Amino acid sequence: MCGIVGYVGERQARPIIIKGLHRLEYRGYDSAGVALVGKGGQIDLYKCKGKVDDLEHFLEGKDTTSTIGIGHTRWATHGEPNDANAHPHFSQSGRLALIHNGIIENFRVLKDALISHGFSFRSSTDSEVLVNLIEYIQDTNECTLEEAVRIALQQVVGAYAIAVIERGNARRIIAARQSSPMAIGIGEGEYFLSSDAASIIDYTQEFVYLNDGEVAVIEKGKPLQIKNLFGEASKVDIQKLEMSISQLEKGGYPHFMLKEIHEQPDTIVDCIRGRVNPETREIILSGVLDNKDKFLKAGRIIFVACGTSWHASLIGEHLIENLCRIPVEVEYASEFRYRNPIIRPDDVVIAVSQSGETADTLAAIEIAKRCGAFVYGICNVIGSSIARATDSGTYIHVGPEIGVASTKAFTGQVTVMAMLALVIGKLRGTIDMDYYHQVAGALLELPETIRKALESAPAVEKLASIFTYAHNFIYLGRGYNYPTALEGALKLKEISYIHAEGLPAAEMKHGPIALIDAEMPTVVIATLDHTYEKTVSNIEEIKARGGKIIAVISEGDTQLRKRADFCLEVPSTAECLMPIVSIIPLQLLAYYIATNKGRNVDQPRNLAKSVTVE
Repeated sequence: MCGIVGYVGERQARPIIIKGLHRLEYRGYDSAGVALVGKGGQIDLYKCKGKVDDLEHFLEGKDTTSTIGIGHTRWATHGEPNDANAHPHFSQSGRLALIHNGIIENFRVLKDALISHGFSFRSSTDSEVLVNLIEYIQDTNECTLEEAVRIALQQVVGAYAIAVIERGNARRIIAARQSSPMAIGIGEGEYFLSSDAASIIDYTQEFVYLNDGEVAVIEKGKPLQIKNLFGEASKVDIQKLEMSISQLEKGGYPHFMLKEIHEQPDTIVDCIRGRVNPETREIILSGVLDNKDKFLKAGRIIFVACGTSWHASLIGEHLIENLCRIPVEVEYASEFRYRNPIIRPDDVVIAVSQSGETADTLAAIEIAKRCGAFVYGICNVIGSSIARATDSGTYIHVGPEIGVASTKAFTGQVTVMAMLALVIGKLRGTIDMDYYHQVAGALLELPETIRKALESAPAVEKLASIFTYAHNFIYLGRGYNYPTALEGALKLKEISYIHAEGLPAAEMKHGPIALIDAEMPTVVIATLDHTYEKTVSNIEEIKARGGKIIAVISEGDTQLRKRADFCLEVPSTAECLMPIVSIIPLQLLAYYIATNKGRNVDQPRNLAKSVTVE
């Protein structure tokens, strides 16, 4: 949940590191810092509370000429956001500087042991414990920094991606990872380091992704070395990453979130490209077809996910049960990993994550694999940990998502799940082929359908001004659109800090209706589907108690336009795809309410984009 950038080569390190940190600020923005090996071999360390802009101002006028350095932007775990807890951290002697993403679970035991050997600490972080442990081992064993890192990490319990530099050595960075991402970019006579390859794509397209338990020796002028914790050489597998720089810029929009909302017609094109044949309306997902026996024999499908991905998985549950007639369970990955779940060899576990780095989801994958289940991944980031850990999978191909509140990843995930259900249903013979082709046709039309839904933006912006200062919201939906209600409520919570609750519409009368009054706006997703009349009845129940209704309705619905206080129209599509369309005005509503309240939409408080810790 923090950002790491490093560089060693012939260029000045500072501008490369600062640019990379700006790109990674969505991963953490409590504090930031850099450490550079100066001309005299000393380590110059600069860090401060706040954002990367604050760090840049702090660096003004300082001599930061160096061709090697490491930088970090932090999302606080151990210790409040302040200058002392900001990374990088010095070892006690000042000989080493370290940056760290993740959590060292046994840091207290290690810290007590180090205190008993005379060490003292300047911060409250677990990361400072690690850098002092490395220094202690290096001094005690009279070994190289690489050896000390490997020995130290054998004593560590937890998650980490680290980079370490050493006073007097302006040519080498030692990096390592365990359950936290780390990519090494390879240039001409230079190396780049990052927790997200996208942050350094300006400089190279060739990357090596470290695996768990690997340590990299990154030295200027020498080939990259990768070893395991016991010093055994690992294969250096160079992969090419194709990405446009424009995907990482705002493109004239005031926020990444608004840009990403409006990108969704194009991202859905990328998601279905090469998968839905426009002439035959046949759907091809190689990850399924190459493993069709697993899906044909599947006794159960289990989704494991967190946050927005969990909401998308609830829609996946509807899709697969309806079209494939396979029992489905949707699990919070964070709970799944701490139960003793019953997983059978004929189960298919589908892990869903935008970043592909979600720590809880990765832990759930490990459990599933130990139990012999087939594990399928749905993620966005190519080369991510989940993409490498799963047996097969499908990328959603929606491009980098920088806004912390997920938008285009949600619609991409649901689109992939719809294709997945159609392919499996056809393999199993559980889907009517006329319906199969109808939904395939609707998928091809989906980009244009979303484009029409986005035309509601001016009406949503006007509506948002009315409800900017509401203190609570209720979101209601039924069937496929119940998870949409959950996702709409989450978007509002994340970026406006207004309390919002998503519920199945029928559950209102079982308790929550006690909350309804004239001050409680209720957003109801009431598009024309098989639950429409029931949803209309729920609206009447709320109206009878003085509640204000904001209804998301199908184009041309005159009945609800007369009953609801405010209506947002969306175009119709196949019922199973409606969540992809009906979420659009809810994303916009959250955005405009948040901007009216002056919130930092792209970097909401207390949140980070990629949750790589528990």
